[in-house]
Amino acid sequence: MMAPQPASLTDWLAFLGRADIPVLKRTARELERLREDEVQLNARAVADVVTDDPLMTVKLLRYMQTHKRRNQTHELVDVKQALLMMGLDTFFREVPAMPIAEEMLKEHRAALVYLLRTVRRAQRSAYYAFDWALRLHDMHAEEVQVSALLTHVSEMLMWCFSPERMLEIQKLQAADHAMRSADAQTLVLGFAGLELQRQLTVAWRLPELLRNLMDPALAQSTRVRNVMLAVNLARHSAHGWHDAALPDDFDEIAALLHMDPNKVMALVKAGPAIA
Repeated sequence: MMAPQPASLTDWLAFLGRADIPVLKRTARELERLREDEVQLNARAVADVVTDDPLMTVKLLRYMQTHKRRNQTHELVDVKQALLMMGLDTFFREVPAMPIAEEMLKEHRAALVYLLRTVRRAQRSAYYAFDWALRLHDMHAEEVQVSALLTHVSEMLMWCFSPERMLEIQKLQAADHAMRSADAQTLVLGFAGLELQRQLTVAWRLPELLRNLMDPALAQSTRVRNVMLAVNLARHSAHGWHDAALPDDFDEIAALLHMDPNKVMALVKAGPAIA
């Protein structure tokens, strides 16, 4: 039987706002290893582990935004900066790497598979977006990286907290390949996932670039194009380099980076693609 769940978008926002966000098992293991290693323990090493896990990243950023100092007026999007500001002792005490997502979904193995696939795409999106931001001499490449990493964080949270309904959405789309994701989500949840993502981004004061991704007026800005092209590339190459959409991706990335499409193809294939 499906457990009682929030009934509306407003209810979900309230629920997620107070929920203990889970993290990946590997993240918990790596953070514990660092915590016990006085030689290796530093803000950069911890930041590298945190930013490899979109759930841990949003867990930290949500904490920082809800514990802002009175004189802090800017958004914190650089994880290393956030760790230096709060201190590692405070981080380990106040933002513990628990609960574990894999344990939460141990009775929902299919949902766990979908969650981990989404996480993997996010990791690859962040890798590409950060690399391209550096090539474009973006002074805030970390915001680009984090924004790509968190582009689908609301979906990840729903896989963790509502696996039955998320699987129901998958079944609807599997039965009708013409059904749009937003329509299936609205039918099952009562709202589209994109709207949940937008409202979480605002409520948790996540990077402004994440909000800009959902603003059609900013679709042609360099930073928005960077993130969206990285997200598209990660999705289209998730199962290899044979997707029919990839040539168009290479052309658009080439235009962004002012490179030859063939060189772009070689560049991205040298990245974190799944064989």
